[in-house]
Amino acid sequence: MAFRSIVARSAALCRRAMATEASGNTFPLTFGSPYKAIYDNSNVKQVDLPSTTGHFGILPQHVPTIAILVPGTVSIHTESGEVEKYFVSSGTATIHADSSVQILAEEICAVADIDENAVRSGLEAAQSKLSSASNEADKAAAQIEVDVYQSMMAA
Repeated sequence: MAFRSIVARSAALCRRAMATEASGNTFPLTFGSPYKAIYDNSNVKQVDLPSTTGHFGILPQHVPTIAILVPGTVSIHTESGEVEKYFVSSGTATIHADSSVQILAEEICAVADIDENAVRSGLEAAQSKLSSASNEADKAAAQIEVDVYQSMMAA
């Protein structure tokens, strides 16, 4: 009896399916950081994200998913057809069964606000830190800085 119960629960936990509660060609997006809210349950057509498993796009009725964000560009396709681009340092994205999406990032800035000269000098400083790091913790911290600055340059 107990085995059947475990198997039944396991089957329910392992099931993946498309979101079934969504309708139309938009979905509600909440996108923010501890410092600012960019979208608060606003309807959008598509979101493209950088994640640990690669870049992927979210459309209505996407498979419910949780993703870890890596430094990179989040592109938001608005209802009016405009594309807004934001740089995120890291964070999480959750796609719910009702097609709502929640993106929480540690840091967010509009790609248009990125100062290329400041990023270039920050990258040089981070690469210098990486090459002169004397222990594993310093190397890891410097590598994170390098990765973020390189992603900002790419944005």
